[in-house]
Amino acid sequence: EVHLVESGGGLVQAGGSLRLSCAASGFTFDDLAIGWFRQAPGKEREGVSCISAADGSTKWYTDSLKDRFTISKDNAKNTVFLQMNSLKPDDTAVYYCAADDICPPPSVVKVYDYEYVGQGTQVTVSS
Repeated sequence: EVHLVESGGGLVQAGGSLRLSCAASGFTFDDLAIGWFRQAPGKEREGVSCISAADGSTKWYTDSLKDRFTISKDNAKNTVFLQMNSLKPDDTAVYYCAADDICPPPSVVKVYDYEYVGQGTQVTVSS
């Protein structure tokens, strides 16, 4: 059975940092791309970042986040990380990791039907 388990969320002040983790099990980790998206109350799903399968040589970030967020993966630990710096109150949302054969284009993340999605982790940034 496939599991994606996010962790690392929490409450942080504006300007602070958090590192989210997505621990994967139940499939061959190298075979799937892993992405992060977020959803705030009353708002559409928003793509955050994605890293390709295998060596993770291909990554994308939503333009507004690329200077503050960094995605990485540790294949030995079956884990993908999202380092978030200089956090803003607008970053408050539930953050989900999701796996699929490919990284979908950022423009379609809001409607994309990922093969697997985690339960999410809450990130709250106070002003």
